[in-house]
Amino acid sequence: MNKIFYIIIFVGFSRLVAQSNLDSQLNYADLLFAQNQYYDAITEYKRLLFFDSEHRFGFTGNYKIGLSYKKGGKYDDAVKFFKLAEINAENDLQKLNARLQIARSNILRGTTENALRMLGNLLQGVKDSSMVKKIHYWKGWAFMFADKWDSAKAEFMQLDSVDSLIAVCNDVINQKYSVTFAKLISYILPGAGQFYTGHYISGLMSLGMNVLWGYLTVNAFLAERVFDGIVIGNLLWFRFYRGNYQNAEKFALQKNIEIANKALRKVQIEYKGEKP
Repeated sequence: MNKIFYIIIFVGFSRLVAQSNLDSQLNYADLLFAQNQYYDAITEYKRLLFFDSEHRFGFTGNYKIGLSYKKGGKYDDAVKFFKLAEINAENDLQKLNARLQIARSNILRGTTENALRMLGNLLQGVKDSSMVKKIHYWKGWAFMFADKWDSAKAEFMQLDSVDSLIAVCNDVINQKYSVTFAKLISYILPGAGQFYTGHYISGLMSLGMNVLWGYLTVNAFLAERVFDGIVIGNLLWFRFYRGNYQNAEKFALQKNIEIANKALRKVQIEYKGEKP
């Protein structure tokens, strides 16, 4: 009887010590994380999971590893461990938080369509109003990174206290060039699309070359030099005319990318709220 009693006491004491050691391990890993020593923290969180024979830290350990990789810019690895955290989640809230982190990592690694699909699926299954707002918030960020500023604005308009993000969306929408308009006016007047996007030298060259080769083509036909007119028209005039509206389209797209990237940099530096 005494032996059984001592065995029970010994087993209980061993478990208590083991639990204390695991708690200390978690605290140490958390300390490294707080000190921005993310790769050291990853090692300690993995050590925690290795010795966690009862799998009590399955969610916490994997979730913190995911956060560490995300902080270090290793988004593919972050997604991997957030998925493990989701598998080891003990309740719906933990599972939802893991999925949100996966979506946020997808935003950062540029796979915004995956992020939007995930967030859209989450919206269908969530009823808590605060969580619904959070999902709309991250959908807005995903649309910004996807260069869909009208859609981003629509998401932010459903929320409170994000006026600065709405203002950024409005600025981008107002500053962006119309690619269709740039191409259309270049059809009508060569060089006009380049002028519209601020590429004045390119616009002047495009206008000049089209006037020159157009004149030579028409003059050749008027002089009954049909072969010369066909060669000049097809090989030179048409080439410069096509290059004119293609350049106008390219310049408008480049300008829009510059505007969007500038806005994203500004938001990431100046915005004080939560970011992906």
